[in-house]
Amino acid sequence: MDQKIKDFVALKRIAVVGVSRNEQKMGNAIYTELKENGYEVYGVNPQLSEIKGDKCFASISDLAGKVDGALIAVSPQSSAQVIRDAVSAGITKIWLNQGSQSVEASKVSRELGVSPIEGKCIFMYAGGVKSVHGFHRFIAKLIGQY
Repeated sequence: MDQKIKDFVALKRIAVVGVSRNEQKMGNAIYTELKENGYEVYGVNPQLSEIKGDKCFASISDLAGKVDGALIAVSPQSSAQVIRDAVSAGITKIWLNQGSQSVEASKVSRELGVSPIEGKCIFMYAGGVKSVHGFHRFIAKLIGQY
């Protein structure tokens, strides 16, 4: 496991940008899994006031000084702006969830001097993963890609 991933999963307070009303969306699954694994998680979605009984924040800038990192699970068209907002709020440890990557997000990251984790699934690394993700982690370790 590379150091950037180790550093991110060692964080205690993580914003999950892209939680949704739709229980099937990846942002919700990440939020739930991280919370169940002992992380202090903060949902971010401008259209929601709460997520799973917890307060939901309209913007990542609302969490300046309250979180150690941000996991971005939004559309590729929105991810560059979320990165800008995160860095503006002083949040530089960023995990860009699979499916959120874009050429613009990569460009903005370089311009702002941050290096998000990309192309990796948080479920492979954060705590006791369940279901198919645990199997994926086992296989990744077996073939030396963990």
